[in-house]
Amino acid sequence: MVLYKLADFEPNYRDSFEGQDINGLGVYTQGSDEKIGSVTDVLVDEEGHFRYLVVDLGFWIFGKKVLLPIGRARIDYNVERVYTIGLNRQQAESLPEFNERQTLDYDYEERVRGVYRQPTDYTLPVEASTPVDALAPLDTPTPTPTPTPTYTRDDYNYEREPSLFGLNEQENQTLKLYEERLIASKRRQKTGEVSIGKHVETDTARIAIPIERERVVIERVTPADAGTAVSAREADFREGEVARIEIHEETPDVRKEAFLREEVRVRKVVDQETVETQETVRREELDVNSGNLPIEER
Repeated sequence: MVLYKLADFEPNYRDSFEGQDINGLGVYTQGSDEKIGSVTDVLVDEEGHFRYLVVDLGFWIFGKKVLLPIGRARIDYNVERVYTIGLNRQQAESLPEFNERQTLDYDYEERVRGVYRQPTDYTLPVEASTPVDALAPLDTPTPTPTPTPTYTRDDYNYEREPSLFGLNEQENQTLKLYEERLIASKRRQKTGEVSIGKHVETDTARIAIPIERERVVIERVTPADAGTAVSAREADFREGEVARIEIHEETPDVRKEAFLREEVRVRKVVDQETVETQETVRREELDVNSGNLPIEER
């Protein structure tokens, strides 16, 4: 049998108690206002049933924590108290100390249960629904103790000891009402991919280049002294080439060079949007068929 702390077993356990918390409640002896300590934790079994209250006996025994079986406790939220049934100082001193670092095995629990099984002057166990004023006075005759049965590691279960772990199931039945809730989560999936590459396109580029060409212009003119006689020495009659002029022209010289035109930057951006979805959820409601009997709901 494995025991768990209530907060570890059900982190939202306060919702089941309408926001109330048993941790921190003062612990008092039955039928008196003598405070013996306070509740520091609750231990539950694998099915979530309360089995022990962890009580810090700082008012009785400084620095000692012990286990109080749930059947020996009555929780009264109206006065924010826990009343013990049959726990006296002698028992408290005999109880093994509770240490969170130790394993709660069968042998340890048997040591705890063995102390509570010892006959004491406590009254019969009362139920959680019994008012404080209805508790029997301390001078109530002590019931005759019954023989203590034997238990073994293999066959023990908490239901065999209702005086330690039992509650009145007829007057304190607990029904769990369940409801479904939508739990939203996100799943990342691939919707496609974008491939980016390059290709070469060709085009005909035109460029205008001004060029120069030389040509020979032969111009004949009549001098102003035309008709004037010249001497034989001035008259130079010759045949053949008398002058040479070089002719030049420019031709276009075109070459290609590569230049950076632009940069292309590729990146991803995330667009956010809210998507609404709906599902049909179920919730359990309580149906009470009492006939003509009066029923009080709280």
